[in-house]
Amino acid sequence: MSRSLLDSSDSRLQFAGHETFPLRYGWLKKAYDAVRISLSNDSQICSVFTDDSAIALFGVGRNMVLSIRHWAIATNVLSAEDRQGERAARITTGTLGDLLFGDSLDPYLEHPGSLWLLHWMLAGKPGRATTWHWAFNEFHEPTFDRELMRRRLSRRCEELGDAGRLGKGRNISGITIRRDVDCLLRTYFALTGGARRAPEDSIESPLAELGLVQKAGVGELFRFRRGPKSSLPDEVFLFALVDFWRTYYPSRRSFSVDFLTFERGSPGQVFLLDEEAVAERLIRLDALTDGALRWDESSGMRQLYAHNLDDIDEWVVLRAMYRRDFRSAAA
Repeated sequence: MSRSLLDSSDSRLQFAGHETFPLRYGWLKKAYDAVRISLSNDSQICSVFTDDSAIALFGVGRNMVLSIRHWAIATNVLSAEDRQGERAARITTGTLGDLLFGDSLDPYLEHPGSLWLLHWMLAGKPGRATTWHWAFNEFHEPTFDRELMRRRLSRRCEELGDAGRLGKGRNISGITIRRDVDCLLRTYFALTGGARRAPEDSIESPLAELGLVQKAGVGELFRFRRGPKSSLPDEVFLFALVDFWRTYYPSRRSFSVDFLTFERGSPGQVFLLDEEAVAERLIRLDALTDGALRWDESSGMRQLYAHNLDDIDEWVVLRAMYRRDFRSAAA
């Protein structure tokens, strides 16, 4: 049975933080630019999200400012480090933020690979978006509604609480669980209709473009869409694979197709790929990595072998992808 990263990971689990607002277009760049300017002024602690001027700076209310901060940190556009003995966290730019916005490789998230990278940052590992990781790695209902997802998440939180993974004496409230489930669905599915829906709630999250959550028949039934993902670049798949491999299995030298499809935290599971879609991508990694990763099915077992995993710089691979694709688009 696949091991649960919620049980075994050293990451601090976190629920809520989004203030009920799903990620929106423009938020990440706005957050990155604000923090970069603040850091350029030699600030010891970036306070752009807590200053009285934050509402005017971001042009939204206080709760939405906090939501912008949450999503930027959860996606590695920004990085937050808790400072010992201090209430404020030290916020700096994150590695993905530097790639997309600092290097201006995709400041407006026009490349489909950018959305897949953001999804990987949210769902690949437990952390600030724990519900997102749980939903894509441990919630396997073929169809579901909000209530079923809430019940399953509530039960999982009880197990995590009993195991001490939520902190001493800490429990996750039913209200928090309900808000996380609602926000997750609004992140990946564009809800429409409803006379009582506020205008801002009709703004689609960029991750809805990935099509990972779909309606399942009539009513409020949903399903996760597993299968090939034509908009997912091989370079992003490789990035996720290397991240997964180095983080959780650094001493392993090979993986099976089945493992990389269904293991919790694997690229196949997080991207909801089926086994054949994973195999097709693994075959292409030999050329993409100059032989550092090699595919072999000669023994009847379809395996991916790492000959020189340390030789792969996944960030260099991503930069090359952006420059090639945008250069081609401009030609």
